[in-house]
Amino acid sequence: CSWSFSDCCSGIRRVSDRFRSTESLRHVQVYREMKMMKMMMMMMVLVLSSLLCVSADVLHQHIHINGCSDSDGELMYGLDGEEYWYADFINKRGVEPQPSFIDHITIQGAYESAVAGQKMCRRNLKADQRDFKDLPLELDAPSSPMVYTKEAVELREKNTLICYVTGFYPAPVIFSWTKNGEKVTEGSSTNVPYPNKDGSFNQFSRLEFIPQLGDIYSCTVNHLALDHPLTRIWDVEKTEPGIGPAVFCGLGLTVGLLGVAAGTFFFIKRNECS
Repeated sequence: CSWSFSDCCSGIRRVSDRFRSTESLRHVQVYREMKMMKMMMMMMVLVLSSLLCVSADVLHQHIHINGCSDSDGELMYGLDGEEYWYADFINKRGVEPQPSFIDHITIQGAYESAVAGQKMCRRNLKADQRDFKDLPLELDAPSSPMVYTKEAVELREKNTLICYVTGFYPAPVIFSWTKNGEKVTEGSSTNVPYPNKDGSFNQFSRLEFIPQLGDIYSCTVNHLALDHPLTRIWDVEKTEPGIGPAVFCGLGLTVGLLGVAAGTFFFIKRNECS
């Protein structure tokens, strides 16, 4: 009985040792899995932190301008120095001056909201005019207008003339176009003044036109700080052919004649020697 009891006790101890060994292995396995999960979480946090750091390096500047006067008003949205929407209160519509190669940014209900904003602006304007009537107004004149075309000029091909000024305060300036001395309004549009970093403004006007040889266009800019309007002339000129082909042709002909003369001279001298 004692041998059997001892043998049983020994068997129980072996089972108990195996159980403890199994439990130890389980604890080790669980510990390893927890450690692996912790490392994976740390890697995810590191990756997310890196992504956040990268995205934080890309900063965009959005601007919204809403202004009015007794007779005029403006509202525009801009992104990174470029306007992408403005209200054309004359033609009662919203304008999206964005390049054709990008997906247009459209703001639903923006024009209706702009009209409502103008009503509130004019109510506030009356109070501002009363409160700030004695405040001296700073005036900065615009730069000389720059006139250029949107595309390379091709006769009888539709194009756009652009008139640009900058450095003026307060906004806006008034643009006017002429063609061959006659005032032109059809096909013209003017953007909302855009603020510069120094507090002044820049602004441009567009004129859709079809270049015809001899036509003369002008862009005139007026502003409170100017004693007289600024005007820049732009005319459609015929592109003269370059003189390069004629020069090369003349040089080639001269070299050819010299070659013929030299060949004739040596041919005659050879015959005389014979």
